[in-house]
This record gives sequence, structure tokens and C-alpha cells, in this order.
Amino acid sequence: MTDSFAQQSFQAPPAPVTVANVMRPPLTTVEQTVHVAAAAYLMKQAGATALMVLDGHTDQPVGIITQADIARAVADGKDVNSVRICDLMTTRPTVISTTTSVRDAADVMTSGPFRRLPVVGDAGLVGIVDITDVCRALIDLDFSQLPLAEAAKPV
Repeated sequence: MTDSFAQQSFQAPPAPVTVANVMRPPLTTVEQTVHVAAAAYLMKQAGATALMVLDGHTDQPVGIITQADIARAVADGKDVNSVRICDLMTTRPTVISTTTSVRDAADVMTSGPFRRLPVVGDAGLVGIVDITDVCRALIDLDFSQLPLAEAAKPV
């Protein structure tokens, strides 16, 4: 057996992909006292499906409001010009760190009704990962771990 063959055959598996590799920059943030109509406008302008609510002193997430929250308020007949974000937001959202593996993020998402997870670092909110980001990363991981010939086979 040649040295090059031995090196190729016994390479260490790739390091787990972390959410830092797949997260998006922090979402648009909003103050919890703003009315829901303003939140909807911000979402539209930013092309976002959710807004983070941060603590003004620590920059840590204290809440999240999503398009679904706003849609429920409208369906319930609430006046989006008078209802405040603090009345609709999910408080104390589950957060993950930049070093959380993508697989662990998927576990968190499937253990609760989470489509998005805020990502925090030492300085507070650094990004967000959503279910699409996690699925893409997991698909890429599964294909990257197949032998080359196996991954190239037509379906």
C-alpha cells in the first residue's frame, strides 16, 4: 500500500458545520413599544419574515415577531396601528451560539415550533439561522460525506 493511498483512505472526517457557517446577518431589529403596522412595514422594506426585539442595554434578544404573528393579529381583527409588538412577540426566544452545530440547531428546531433561531455571540445578536439554512446545510453535509462515485450517480 502506498503512502498516498493510506493518506487518502484514512482522512479524518470533516469538522461539523456550525451555524456560524450558514447564518445570515442579524435581522432588522425593532423596539417592543412600536406598533405592529410599523413592524409589517419594516419587514416589507427589509424583505424579512421576522424582526428581533433586543434589550436596549445588552443587545441580547428579548423577543421575536414574525409574519405569522402579524397575520394572526389581522385575522383576529386587531388594529395593527394600536397593538404594540410587545403584545404579540414571542418573549425570551430560544437562542443558539455561533459554535452550535447545524445538526444541533436542527434538533432544537424540531423539538419546538421554531423556524428561526437567533444566533448570539459575546457581543449579543450576531445573526439568525432559519429552517431553510439548516436544511440546505444538512443536505450539503449528507452529499459531501458520500463517496464521490456514489454522490455522482443519477437518481
